[in-house]
Amino acid sequence: MGRACATMTAIPVVVGPTGIGKSQLAFELALRLDGEIVVADSRQVYQRLDIATNKPSDEQRRRVRYHMIDFVDPASDFNAAQYVVGARAAIDDITSRGKLPIVEGGTMLYVDAVCDGFSLTGIPPNPALRSELARLDVRSLRERLLGIDPEPGVDLKNPVRMIRAVEILEAAGPPLSVLRTRTPPSWQALRIGLVADLSVIDRRLDERSRRQVERGLVAETQSALDAGVSPAAPVLTGIGYAEALSHLRGELTLDELPVVMARSNRRYARRQLRWWRRDERVRWFEIEPDPLAGILSYVENPPAPPALSPSGPQPLRPFAPPPHEWGGQGHLPINGEDKATSP
Repeated sequence: MGRACATMTAIPVVVGPTGIGKSQLAFELALRLDGEIVVADSRQVYQRLDIATNKPSDEQRRRVRYHMIDFVDPASDFNAAQYVVGARAAIDDITSRGKLPIVEGGTMLYVDAVCDGFSLTGIPPNPALRSELARLDVRSLRERLLGIDPEPGVDLKNPVRMIRAVEILEAAGPPLSVLRTRTPPSWQALRIGLVADLSVIDRRLDERSRRQVERGLVAETQSALDAGVSPAAPVLTGIGYAEALSHLRGELTLDELPVVMARSNRRYARRQLRWWRRDERVRWFEIEPDPLAGILSYVENPPAPPALSPSGPQPLRPFAPPPHEWGGQGHLPINGEDKATSP
């Protein structure tokens, strides 16, 4: 069961950039701590699309039980509010059976939503409005959003985030900051961050991109299209499948495909690093040498949970870091200290 921390159960939440080894760490923790894994990834929820989403292997799934993967049709929409409902139910189920839930981070919004709370569950999608907004260019969409709420706290370069923000605001009224409030869970999220020099991360991403193409990424993408999944479906617009679609359209050669995928992943990894760097609750561990022993000690002896605010629900952090924080040079905090990095 979860490790007692004062009056709360401490649940490990593994975060960090893509390709750094979060999945393997969560798997090792589950084996050693009698745990089950709750995946917090916006693409692993979709059925059949396994390669670019980096789902666990068949062997891992035989040895450890996974939750919140492979249950949504790829042609369907799925959002963070739906994820929180399912993930929290899974966590409650795991703890009720005396096991330790381990949250395996992937999508930044999903991790924050399940660990900090999410208040937008009652606002359903509006297909007609979405269709109208989808016809706007990014600039017009941004103007539409800012005309309703000058400080929406979403990525103003991401049409999907802006469309959802407008959808919420049209239904509930501004400001979005009031709607986006925190209802903390009954457990403590013990955030464990994995980090390495960017050169190490980049090398791992290069290798992973090549492996994904060799495993049949293009065929998997074509199979989804043949099954009726739209190329505009959310799962096919993400890294890996988007580039595979470009290859199928004749815009990329097979040799160029993994190179472009790795480049997209490097940008995403830097975005993730800057997102998590801003969260002082993350305890960082270098991946070299093997950090497992130190992480196990941290999980077995968690810090006291922060005091709850007497003022009630608190605002969540913005959905994404400002665009100017993506890419480029930066510093990553390692256990409270800054470590210089370069792109």
